[in-house]
Amino acid sequence: MTTYEKNFTTAEYQRRIDKTRTAMTAQGLDTIIVCDPSNMSWLTGYDGWSFYVYQAVILTQEGEPVWWGRAMDAQGARRTVFMDDPDSIRGYDDTFVQNPQKHPMRELAKLLGELGQDAGRIGVEMDNYYYSAAAHQSLIAGLPSAQISDATGLVNWQRAVKSEREIEYMRRAARIVEAMHTRIFELAEPGMRKNDLIAEIFATGIKGAYGFWGDYPAIVPMAPSGLDATAPHLTWDDRPLETGEATFFEIAGAHRRYQCPQSRTLFLGEVPQKFRDAESAVLDAIDAGLEQARPGNQAQDIANAFNATLNKAGFEKDSRCGYAIGISYPPDWGERTISFRRGDTTVLEPGMTFHFMPALWLEDGGLEITEPILITEDGVECLCETPRELWVKP
Repeated sequence: MTTYEKNFTTAEYQRRIDKTRTAMTAQGLDTIIVCDPSNMSWLTGYDGWSFYVYQAVILTQEGEPVWWGRAMDAQGARRTVFMDDPDSIRGYDDTFVQNPQKHPMRELAKLLGELGQDAGRIGVEMDNYYYSAAAHQSLIAGLPSAQISDATGLVNWQRAVKSEREIEYMRRAARIVEAMHTRIFELAEPGMRKNDLIAEIFATGIKGAYGFWGDYPAIVPMAPSGLDATAPHLTWDDRPLETGEATFFEIAGAHRRYQCPQSRTLFLGEVPQKFRDAESAVLDAIDAGLEQARPGNQAQDIANAFNATLNKAGFEKDSRCGYAIGISYPPDWGERTISFRRGDTTVLEPGMTFHFMPALWLEDGGLEITEPILITEDGVECLCETPRELWVKP
């Protein structure tokens, strides 16, 4: 969202750039082309719904980063990025937009030449939603003298430890998702159309909480019921809520692009014993995982403790049970770095934030009771105070 008040100080952006340049040096890179809008925003502050066309931040080893994108979006860049130099914002002609005969990456190649970087060592985010095979092919053709290599995740990993201001934004997002869950419990009842409930969830999320406005989440609400809830990523339709069914709500509060996802499950009617058994197992496993969520431990320690406890109760989860979160744009609120699963030996540090996501999808329903967490100096903080339990309404 465009704002006259920048989200962070220039000094904080500079710290991020310095950190990124150190990582670039370690990989032998002179320049990186950053197309992921989350990384673009983290490096420069740029915030606009323009990621459906080609855009990027160019970062070299010295000087300000350069925002590059569609010419009509340059004004949005001027209103959101921290850079003051007019030459740090560059736009390309609109005839390059969705035109099979002209690819914008050729214009980017020309710009790199103007910046003296067309024969250097250039990193690109090859495994990223926003960087296509056609983009890569066109860029290579336009930079015959450059050495282009994969820099996927280079910026993402620099985002892992959050600053105090970032943590404050995530705590505000936590207040918002709390309000969203409260609204669900207030309104949900048998016969209510699912889309009407989702409308209320969106409205609550955008209105915000405690005076903090709500941004748009990077993922729409996941809210399947009954057998649909045996799958993790179904959304909603117009069917009414029914007695005897569980519905899980995987939603996120968002503030200044910082995402705080949390899930809760609501059962309408009398709860079957198997759901109570699953609830008990998941809650015990969450406690076991949280005990391992402290600086110096590895990401896999949380997963191993969680899974061991879950398995003792007769349940299994064959997917990861958490991942890093922070600033994000559609289609994902994860940082695409650290995961809570066996084999991830990333050492936990104070300031890291995660969605501890110990969901179970059973043969006839789903149970999601999840927590956004912050690694602190001596342990872990659950960012939300939403009651951790299976919610029940008659």
